[in-house]
Amino acid sequence: MSALNGLKLVAVKRPQTASPIVQRRNKLSNQLWEQIELARASAEGKTFAPIRLRNVKDKLTGERKTIEAAKRIKQWWFVAESGKVCLQVRYGTRVLELAKGKNSIEVGSGNELLAVLETVKKCVENGEMDTQIEAASAAVRERFSH
Repeated sequence: MSALNGLKLVAVKRPQTASPIVQRRNKLSNQLWEQIELARASAEGKTFAPIRLRNVKDKLTGERKTIEAAKRIKQWWFVAESGKVCLQVRYGTRVLELAKGKNSIEVGSGNELLAVLETVKKCVENGEMDTQIEAASAAVRERFSH
């Protein structure tokens, strides 16, 4: 018991769910992590395909099985007509508008891409892009209401 006396004991209730803002922030942060890993793998000449579990129904027996399948990740960057690499941040299938009328980040080369992705991830985790995420989320919700 003497070891517990040296600790600060408090009565706190564990939150059941995170707020919607934090959930959206975490979703985009996880997507950015995947893009960072994809960029790192392509710079090294490797492939990045994380494994996810899928439920599949066997056509012959009708029984459900859980199998491991490679998750397909589409890269968010492309080479523009100017020869520069451009990065579009996506929330789901929507491209986020980063500033008024601007939806891409111009990167000088593929080498700078990792640094830019890391910076965007930090911005998302710090809550600097909450308004853009909220706008994209509202647009997605609006599609379902019709």
